[in-house]
Amino acid sequence: FFFFFPSNENKKTMDPDELYTLRAQYWLGHYNLSLDEAKAIARRPMSPALKNEREEFVARAQLALGQWDKVLADASSSSNPSIQVLGLAAKYELASTKEAKEAVVEELKTLQANTNEAESSTSFQLYAAHVFLMAGMMREALQLVHLGITMEHISLSLEIYLKIDRIDLALEQLSLLKQADEDSVLAQLGTVHVKTATGRSTSADAVHSLSAMSEQYGPSVMLLNCLAVAQMTSGNWEAAETALNEALADDSQSSSMVDTLINLVVCYQNMGKGMASITPLLTQLKASHPSHPFVEGLVRVEGAFERESIKYMLEPIA
Repeated sequence: FFFFFPSNENKKTMDPDELYTLRAQYWLGHYNLSLDEAKAIARRPMSPALKNEREEFVARAQLALGQWDKVLADASSSSNPSIQVLGLAAKYELASTKEAKEAVVEELKTLQANTNEAESSTSFQLYAAHVFLMAGMMREALQLVHLGITMEHISLSLEIYLKIDRIDLALEQLSLLKQADEDSVLAQLGTVHVKTATGRSTSADAVHSLSAMSEQYGPSVMLLNCLAVAQMTSGNWEAAETALNEALADDSQSSSMVDTLINLVVCYQNMGKGMASITPLLTQLKASHPSHPFVEGLVRVEGAFERESIKYMLEPIA
């Protein structure tokens, strides 16, 4: 989805965009619907570039649904470098040790080095940036997308700037998204993310926008989590809990469950709920997502606390 501004004359002659609905469903977090759309348009005549993009969105939706083995199998027989990067993303998700994950990152760097400029498409750069983000390598990710060649590049740059608390730079990216297409899904989501990150002064606007999007397009696990975070920022803990429980009830997106569980832990803590409510969530997180950064950080803190607490244990009186 290239970032350009066609003239009115070009708009009159532009071919219909066969992937419009597919992209929108994916960006909204409706991954099963995006797969259904991809199947529905598979036999329609379209350019090789659009066919490749359709295949890539299929793989991306499968990744989001936790179908990592399927993506990895398809990538192993593909000659498309972008699909190969998505295969590495699946391989990263499947890796169970730190060493295995580091090996995947090295594979990605090798693929980058061996892929010539013509083959290194904007989608290749986007997916590689996502893998670097999974590895916590924000500088490397930003280097790939900061030029804003496509709307998805701009959108990802916006997210990275929010991660490093540079709301000023995120606002610049949001302005670019709106210049490209103010009514696009990416521009609407970008607006929501910035308003939520700005704080309580604008989070109510984010709640309103997300509620409207959920009503218009249907609630997805991703939209429900965004709504919950905006509600928590606004101090509406009960409303956030309701949204998160609705997301938790949707078991079709197992890979999105980790975000829901983490947000629910935060919500329960701020609601003053006891460990009887929180411990089962933490236990589920540790069992299902042991290598998630939140879980790894929690385990480190718990270990440090246990080691420190030993120093203050009272010796039993003989």
